[in-house]
Amino acid sequence: MASTQSTLAPRSNARGERLMWITPERVFYAGLLGDAAERTMGGHGVYVSPTGASLSIRIGGGAWQSGELLVVPSQVPHQVRTEHRLVLNLLIEAESVDPSRLPPYLQHCGPVDAPAFVQRVRDAHARLLDASGSGSFEGFAFDMLFFDERLAARTMDARIRAVVDRINADPAAQMSAEECATAVRLSFSRFLHLFKQETGVTFRALRGWKRARSLLRHVRQTATLTDIALDTGYPDSTHFSHSIRQVYGLRPSDILAGSRRLMLYQ
Repeated sequence: MASTQSTLAPRSNARGERLMWITPERVFYAGLLGDAAERTMGGHGVYVSPTGASLSIRIGGGAWQSGELLVVPSQVPHQVRTEHRLVLNLLIEAESVDPSRLPPYLQHCGPVDAPAFVQRVRDAHARLLDASGSGSFEGFAFDMLFFDERLAARTMDARIRAVVDRINADPAAQMSAEECATAVRLSFSRFLHLFKQETGVTFRALRGWKRARSLLRHVRQTATLTDIALDTGYPDSTHFSHSIRQVYGLRPSDILAGSRRLMLYQ
């Protein structure tokens, strides 16, 4: 089971407070959705309405659709809206799971009718709120809590797995595809082909996503945006802002402002 520790002082909670739980392969976020533009996440995304009100989604500039549960595979551009302002959001790292063995309700793109899963996510949110008063999520296994099963892992070539593990260990590192290819003794072209075949995304896309994902660990820091940009591997605040807006549909300053009441566990 995963052991987690809060980055904030523990305190008692009322149902409806905001929290985020980050693990190496999963994220659960309960908080403000924000008035986001189109976003393109690198993880498999699940949006659940916390109240029963419908969420709305537009995929790749298409028509708006509504439902209490929205599912979006990784690297699919989309917009999400909610009248309630709050959303429950799960992110599953794409390279960590076998997409063909995901539960049926996760093998879709757009609104999905799965009321039992929706209720399970809401119940899991309530359980985490109750546990957050202790300052730890010790004893909770992420997949069992939300999916009632351990999601099947993706089988991956050991050389590509080594590179993915290296990126995950230090998303800010300035490693190139050429360097990684040399490290695992593959030609550059063979490495790029095998990387996409094994992970489902290009080397550049996965590295960019992991760097943007690492911002989530900084949302409660008081550092300047420039410092956070450098800490997460961006050369300057301009590149940082542009990349984050492409991924999350929000400016970094808006993400930090919307996280002021967020309890962060990792």
